[in-house]
Amino acid sequence: MKKFLEELGLKELNNGTSTGLEDFSAANAEIIESYSPVDGSLIGKVTVTTAEEYDKVIKTASEAFKAWRHIPAPQRGEIVRQYGEELRRYKDPLGRLVSYEMGKSLQEGYGEVQEMIDICDFAVGLSRQLYGLSMHSERPNHRMYEQWHPLGIVAIISAFNFPVAVWSWNSMIAMVCGDVCVWKPSEKTPLCSVACQNILKKVLKENNVPEGVCCVINGDYRIGEMMTKDHRIPLVSATGSTRMGKIVAAEVASRLGKTLLELGGNNAIIVTPNADLDVTIMGALFGAVGTCGQRCTSTRRLIIHESVYDEVKNKLANAYGQLKIGDPLNPDNHVGPLIDKGAVDMYLKAIEKIKTSGGNIVVDGGVVEGAGYESGCYVKPCIAEAENSFEIVQTETFAPILYLIKYKELDEAIAMQNAVPQGLSSAIMTNNLREAEQFLSSWGSDCGIANVNIGTSGAEIGGAFGGEKETGGGRESGSDAWKAYMRRQTNTINYSTELPLAQGIKFDL
Repeated sequence: MKKFLEELGLKELNNGTSTGLEDFSAANAEIIESYSPVDGSLIGKVTVTTAEEYDKVIKTASEAFKAWRHIPAPQRGEIVRQYGEELRRYKDPLGRLVSYEMGKSLQEGYGEVQEMIDICDFAVGLSRQLYGLSMHSERPNHRMYEQWHPLGIVAIISAFNFPVAVWSWNSMIAMVCGDVCVWKPSEKTPLCSVACQNILKKVLKENNVPEGVCCVINGDYRIGEMMTKDHRIPLVSATGSTRMGKIVAAEVASRLGKTLLELGGNNAIIVTPNADLDVTIMGALFGAVGTCGQRCTSTRRLIIHESVYDEVKNKLANAYGQLKIGDPLNPDNHVGPLIDKGAVDMYLKAIEKIKTSGGNIVVDGGVVEGAGYESGCYVKPCIAEAENSFEIVQTETFAPILYLIKYKELDEAIAMQNAVPQGLSSAIMTNNLREAEQFLSSWGSDCGIANVNIGTSGAEIGGAFGGEKETGGGRESGSDAWKAYMRRQTNTINYSTELPLAQGIKFDL
């Protein structure tokens, strides 16, 4: 791994604060130590941003915005395009770092970097499509239209499970919109942020981009609090738990700032009697155990029609028996570790809660021990029969636990799918057109994402990503999500020699 860390410009101790071109840290700064959940090894250290350094970053970003917003959007897009090219060159080492620091499979690590490349490509095209509307005025010789202007500083708070992709979803679009970005990554995956900034630095220098267009700060929730309370930051984009999102939303709203929130998910797949069960099993399997169940789109619930319930349960249990758990950098393994021992403890408590609630364990969970599992973060994917009303089923557990729930009528299944506080992703497995259309109707799934014959996990760049209810309501990475990073302005131009008023109001002297 040392070779790949060096290729990414990472050292034993790394500056956790950067204004794009300049990296710095205070003397005797606090340190974040990043340990890999793969083998428990110390990967490297990152300095924590101090209050003084934070203020310097925000002031530098504020000055950069004054220059950056004057650069035409297609030229800003060209800089993003060049970053995408650099990411292609560094896909292997950065993908390996993502896998090693976070614990997801190497293929998923590569996939996350590919998402970064894809959002760069999307943002380049977007830089020539920041369209406003033209409206007809009721007043003669008047023209009305709307245009979009950049907001200023966009604060990005990202989570450990996607340590690089979600930052890029926000920052690449924000940059072509004319905003400047300040990124606070998860303190569980700080090295990924330093690596991304190191790759970006070359592009910024070669294009003489103002210092402060893309900044990084590191630390725990205290650094996040600085951002949410800061009146100089008009938009805070935060990804994480619903609990965290509520705190961020309340704090930013108290100063009438804007938020873009991507929070918890409690995603279900409905399996009808008309489902292709081979497709169903593969979709549910990856959805439930991919990233060791640590995706916000991970499949938590499988709502199965009673006529195929036993068959699906048996096929799924058999598939779970074939899973290989181990080092995620080994392509033969399907399931890597949880992020840390705190996550393991949460997983174990959830399984106990299932049992005390009256659930039935179909595939046993537990911690995997022995040679190769010394980090203590490897667990067995678990399947349990449960009721949708169980408190533990209503809660998002960030771990590979899948609940099987039986239904009789499709209306009942959709009602159960919707009867959780979260509303991110959902799916139905069916070859019946009427069932599919009912699921996608206004009285069907209440989630921001609703799929047919694919699982809940695995969003593509280009489609707006996000959910409803306690998922936060934000949208990122596609469609018209760019509007969240800009302010709308309505313009009316009078090219006559008179001043008629709207609604026919007379005001004559």
